[in-house]
Order: sequence, then structure tokens, then C-alpha cells
Amino acid sequence: MDFQVDERLVADSHGMAQFPLSEVRLMNDARYKWFLLVPRRDALVEFVDLELSDQAQLVSEISFMSIALKSLYAPEKLNVAMLGNMVPQLHVHVIGRNAGDAAWPGPVWGVGDMVAYADEEVQAVRDEIGGFITANTVQD
Repeated sequence: MDFQVDERLVADSHGMAQFPLSEVRLMNDARYKWFLLVPRRDALVEFVDLELSDQAQLVSEISFMSIALKSLYAPEKLNVAMLGNMVPQLHVHVIGRNAGDAAWPGPVWGVGDMVAYADEEVQAVRDEIGGFITANTVQD
């Protein structure tokens, strides 16, 4: 069976990029810069379900995405989480937070209604993330 991102994640997010292990997705909530990393491995629920080499790769990708968020959007705080209570497929949330945002200082889940990105805003974020990846990835 080919890897597939859970349909609930697909419905709530936009594909942005591919890291060596993970698919990078933007949550469709313009109130936050909120990204998901979804490891492209079948039947994973927990971090410990990954092979050790994939665990190390995922940590590296979380760090890279965190640096991208800080560099591009200058959030005051980063939230990184692996919950999976609603969607059990292993995925990591990397969220830029600022004092006064819609959920500050609490978690972003279940606060108000999502504000969908316009198509051109999605493309702008995709271009920004793609540019950062290109500029900060060692080319062979």
C-alpha cells in the first residue's frame, strides 16, 4: 500500500514541500503560521514506531521547520507537538505563536473558528517555504 496522508489532515491543510522523511503541510488557519510534518511511512501512530534513523531524521526536520518559521515569520514563541488524539497518524505540529494571537497563551486547538487562507496566500507561503528550503539545503 502506498503512503497516504490521513484524509482529515488533507482536508484541513495544504501541501507545501517534501523533506527527506516528511510531507510538509500548512494548516488552513491564517490566524497562525502552523505547519505539519507527516512522516511518509505506513501505519505509524507514535514517534517510537519510527526506526531509530527515521526518529533522528524527524527531529532534524522539526528543527529545520522551526528555524524556517523563526527566520521567515519571527514568532515570539514556537509550539511543537505530537498529539494524535483526533488523528492518530503520526504527525508533528510546528506553530508560530505571538502574544495576543487568537489562542494566546493557551493551545491553538479548539479556539474559535479557523480562518481559511485565500489561494494566493497559500501560494505565497509555499513560495516562502520553498525559497527557504532551497537557500538552506546543502546541494550535492
